[in-house]
Order: sequence, then C-alpha cells, then structure tokens
Amino acid sequence: MKQIIFFGDSLTQGYGLRDPATASFPALIQKMINETGEGFNVVNAGLSGDTTFSAQNRLKPILAMQTNIFVLELGANDLIRGHSAPDVEANLQYIIDQVKQHHPAAPVLLLGMELPKWIPGAKAAGYRNIYTRLATKNKIHLVPFLLEGVAGIPRLNMFDGIHPLAEGYEIIALNVWNTLKTILENIEE
Repeated sequence: MKQIIFFGDSLTQGYGLRDPATASFPALIQKMINETGEGFNVVNAGLSGDTTFSAQNRLKPILAMQTNIFVLELGANDLIRGHSAPDVEANLQYIIDQVKQHHPAAPVLLLGMELPKWIPGAKAAGYRNIYTRLATKNKIHLVPFLLEGVAGIPRLNMFDGIHPLAEGYEIIALNVWNTLKTILENIEE
C-alpha cells in the first residue's frame, strides 16, 4: 500500500487531544482517504516540541520508510522560540533536500505557518515569506497557512491559544485535504 508521511511537531502529533490516533489532522486525512478508496496509508510522524533543527535528528529512520507523498509541517516552535529566519529556512531546505534525495518521485507538501499579528514588523519580516519561497524554489506543493480559520479563535483552541481542539483539527484537515487530494489525483501509479 502507498504511504503518506506526515512529518511535523505537536500540531501534526495532535498534542492535547483525547485520542490523537483518531482526532489529529493526519488521522482525519486517513478517514478522508479511506472514503475515496485511494489506497494510501497515513503515517503520523509528528513529535511535540520539534523544531526544524531537532527534527533533523529523527529524519533518517523516517526516510527509510516507504514514502509516496511527504507532508512537512515544521517551524511553529522555531517561530515561538525566536530562532532566526535564515536558520529556519535552511533547516527546512535541508529536510526537503533529504526527502528529494531519498524519494525523488514522492511529491512534497509543505504546510506553512504564520507569525501572530502582534509580533513587531522588524522582527517578523524575515519569517513572512519562508514557506512561499521554499515552495517556489523547490517546486513543491504548499498550504500557505496550516491554521487558517483556526488561529486566534478561542473556541477552536486549547487554553494555551496555540494547540487546536478537535473541532479546530477538523478545519485543519480540510485545509490540508484541499491540496492533498489534488496530489493524490495526479500521483503516478
């Protein structure tokens, strides 16, 4: 069976959900795939707390897995911790390069992140276009903002204002599905 790897942080893992195995957005994507009969297995390789740098330490065993589509969701923790924009971009580029080297036929879907509006313009400037630049440079698919329709809406997020509740993950799954289904439709047999 073909496999989709979701490689990310707590947003992929489903941090704080009662049952991430059924309520995280990769799990919800698996349900959507099952309904279409596409025949893909979803692997949730999300790890809470990961940054674009720390994720590189666990990339090798992930790359050893069968990968027909690679979904990359990292950067939120880097942004929160104030890691430099050039470092975040370079780390994401490294991961993309490794995926392309190990699985050249596998499409890559990059899930973008945005800084909160309250972060000052000078500090935020370097982060604003990282995901768009990477998607354009590498000719990969992009969901510009993973948390579109969820970020900043209290009823859809946990008390920390960062991690979505189950209802928020349903919106996120749809955000991702809108792009992923096009990739599924066009992937070579």
